[in-house]
Amino acid sequence: MSEPAPPTDDQLPTDDQLPTDHQLLDLLAALSLEDKVRLLTGASFWTTHTAPGIGLREMVLSDGPAGVRGLGFDERDTSVSLPSGSCLGAAWDVDLAHRFGLALASQARDKGVHVVLGPTLNLHRTPYGGRHFEALSEDPLLTGELGAAIVRGVQAGGVAACPKHYVANDSETDRMTVDVLLDEQPLHEVYLAPFETTVRSEAWLVMSAYNGVNGATMTESPLLDDPLRAEWGFDGVVLSDWTAVRSVESARVGQDLAFPGPESPWTGGALVEAVRDGRVPESAVDDKVLRLLRLAGRVGALDGFGGAPVTADLPDIDAVRRTAHEVALAGAVLLRNDGALPLPTGSTIALIGHSALTARTQGGGSAIVYAEHEISPADGLRAALGDRVSLSLGAIVHEDVRPFAPARMVGGTARCTFLAPDGTVVLEEQRATTQLAWFAPHVAQSERLRIAVDVLPDETGRIELALHLVGSAVVSIDGEVAWSGDLVGEGLDLGGNHRVPGTADIACPVDGEGPTRIVLDWTLPKGRGQFDEHAFLVLGERPDADGDELIAAAAEAARAADVAVVVVGTSARVESEGADRADLRLPGRQDELVEAVLAANPRTVVVVNSGAPVLMPWRERVAAVLLSWFGGQEMGHALADVLTGVREPGGRLPTTWPAVEDDLPVRDVTPIEGRLPYAEGIHLGHRAWLRSERVPAYAFGHGLGYTTWELVNVSLDIGGHGSPTVTASVRNTGERAGKQVVQVYAERADSAYERPVRWLVGFAAVEVGPGECATLRIPVTRRALEVRHDGGWVLEPGAFEFAVGFAADDLPWRGRAALS
Repeated sequence: MSEPAPPTDDQLPTDDQLPTDHQLLDLLAALSLEDKVRLLTGASFWTTHTAPGIGLREMVLSDGPAGVRGLGFDERDTSVSLPSGSCLGAAWDVDLAHRFGLALASQARDKGVHVVLGPTLNLHRTPYGGRHFEALSEDPLLTGELGAAIVRGVQAGGVAACPKHYVANDSETDRMTVDVLLDEQPLHEVYLAPFETTVRSEAWLVMSAYNGVNGATMTESPLLDDPLRAEWGFDGVVLSDWTAVRSVESARVGQDLAFPGPESPWTGGALVEAVRDGRVPESAVDDKVLRLLRLAGRVGALDGFGGAPVTADLPDIDAVRRTAHEVALAGAVLLRNDGALPLPTGSTIALIGHSALTARTQGGGSAIVYAEHEISPADGLRAALGDRVSLSLGAIVHEDVRPFAPARMVGGTARCTFLAPDGTVVLEEQRATTQLAWFAPHVAQSERLRIAVDVLPDETGRIELALHLVGSAVVSIDGEVAWSGDLVGEGLDLGGNHRVPGTADIACPVDGEGPTRIVLDWTLPKGRGQFDEHAFLVLGERPDADGDELIAAAAEAARAADVAVVVVGTSARVESEGADRADLRLPGRQDELVEAVLAANPRTVVVVNSGAPVLMPWRERVAAVLLSWFGGQEMGHALADVLTGVREPGGRLPTTWPAVEDDLPVRDVTPIEGRLPYAEGIHLGHRAWLRSERVPAYAFGHGLGYTTWELVNVSLDIGGHGSPTVTASVRNTGERAGKQVVQVYAERADSAYERPVRWLVGFAAVEVGPGECATLRIPVTRRALEVRHDGGWVLEPGAFEFAVGFAADDLPWRGRAALS
């Protein structure tokens, strides 16, 4: 027998070769029904199953969307913490969003991650939404364009992005069970629109949501087939949100992959039996496996195929950090400024606020990563201005328990011991923090977790001991039981219990200056299925101080300084996955604090450290208001750059900010009998404000900088493609370089269909030097002008009005164009 001929060059796999459909079908044919079904549920909490016989390797999934956690979830495996979604949305910058995606890809590849779970494409329907910070904006076009740019950036690095949560997962109350009621027009024009834009940019996955829409839970929804596949041509994998697959019947529709594993409603023979008795066609299973294999080929997890080509130079770790810094700068929104900013050269600064000392750099829930470091406003301003900055706590905001600082722990560590029911040690490790989380099988194998740490008193000679966890626990201090009890989380799911667990304050007597031995014995919660592998706790301290004294001390510090900078914000109990907000007030006594500081020093600048709108009753009396959002690990350095004028704030509002709560167009996040009607229809965000004729505190698109602008030479052209293009020149009339965002809106007052009063149809960001002029061409797509009606898209012939300017309430140019 002769030797086989060597393969020719075109038969050899290359570094970027993708499998053809024919090759995928050959691999599928080698699998039994049991093999195929096995692949459709995760192998673990974060990984997929392998199939060595066909060369299918494990794929690793990781939470995003503002950093890549990887398989580790502790201080020993840190990640770059990027700014949260509302900060990136405030940049209004597609190129920057692409660089954000490249940063995620770089981190993913460093951590061996194949799939990043993000971006979040749900909308800012109402600021009560607990996960508002994670989403990009209130507008479907802005969200879609930025989301698509992130996806392109991630996948240019050979890593899969997974836009989420498809669809209408816009609030947290009863999120597992709520049935959102939506008419056809708002469903397609508003809530599906960002997903359509992103899927048409060739996203490789989409995550289906927990909630239902119009009677069908999303993992069983016909929307997974049409429009996702039939209309948009999606050829990727539909991944479930964790535990969102509830039935075997969900396998009949376009739901492809159930997570987490190794158990789901499809395992244990359930789906195999459903195929064999005809309830689920085997062709549906085959289609899911083909999609999974195609994904594996794209991310390089299929033998013989190198994955999709890496089409961009990925940033190194220093460049990823610079991206974090740049997004925090570009997303900072200056709402008001009477000349107080930039801070005068040589001035003394009273920096005030709990959030100045302990900033929130990221939102709560599954978006969390263990950051390399977190630069607070105090860190950033002290680094920039040195001892010209005084610090005052001002008012307690963060009521969550803070872990002990390593310097307070003898040896810098705590001993963690997992114990089996018979008392034997399952796992023991030293940890450099007492904020602890695990996603691992050894948690499920254990009955108890014991934490032992020797703690030194603080500078006041005290230990303000407190505890966050869910379940039964006992705390001993120097061998004596100091507390025992049961703690219940405020959320009913992993996200809620993870970020808003039960809390106990524990009296901790301190004897002398030496260490105090603290031992926690926690009976680990059981009966949660795959979540039995999850454990989260914080053993540490939370502040206990006299509020009147804190405010008085802050006012005195402000009186002694040239400028007071007050950092106010929300806490983890106000903005987090798993629970919606009760109101928009700043927590604690922060409004009192601002008033006291303002009375002491009229040169008061307020920085708002939140991911969503808050009420600011003092906003028209303070010297300046600046939004920092949840600005990632470099937030403090970026804030210092903005305050001192090294850089200007580049952001514009991605969502409308109300003056008073009663003016909010959408306030309802609470289902009635399990249903939540989106009664506002297509009138979301700035569209709703225009319709109500109420005036917000700050309009969608608003934002100031450190220079001035003029809009000149605007024109509107209908090209051969039949879609309008706006050409606009912007002149920087100030004395320093700056950024401007030109926004294009459409109107159709005489429409035969329901239309918004005005809606965003295009935008572009540009940086211009002093005295210089830049010309922008902003195309308006036909889809941005179409109406969803009777199962299809309609471009209404006739004239549209167009308005061009710098915010939804600042549109100096108007024009008219007839379309056919």
